[in-house]
Amino acid sequence: MEVDLPDVLAEMQAAFAEYERALVTNDVPVLQALFRRDGRTLRYGPAECLYGWEAIAAFRSGRSPVGLARELENTVITTFGRDFAVANTEFIRAGKRGRQSQTWVRFPEDGWRIVAAHVSLIG
Repeated sequence: MEVDLPDVLAEMQAAFAEYERALVTNDVPVLQALFRRDGRTLRYGPAECLYGWEAIAAFRSGRSPVGLARELENTVITTFGRDFAVANTEFIRAGKRGRQSQTWVRFPEDGWRIVAAHVSLIG
């Protein structure tokens, strides 16, 4: 299996950048579209465990749009073959440091989608 094929890595970097843009601007439709619409998709957050696309979508729809700006550090995106990738980053928001990991899969019908995500605060 080839790791970090240049064209696939560029696609994932663009997808990750789109996710980040949508997150800090509270673009809920884009955030919902980037998660795989499936009951097995999950997102673990600092204060919630969300199982299934519908739970994630409800969380996004109800989240306050205030104070979402953040700075990223130590972002590492790795692709495996043409259809699987992981993205990991640290962030600073409102003076707090956190970390985020995402598992992305490319599906023939809808392209790159997040199938699992984890967000937590450090310390």
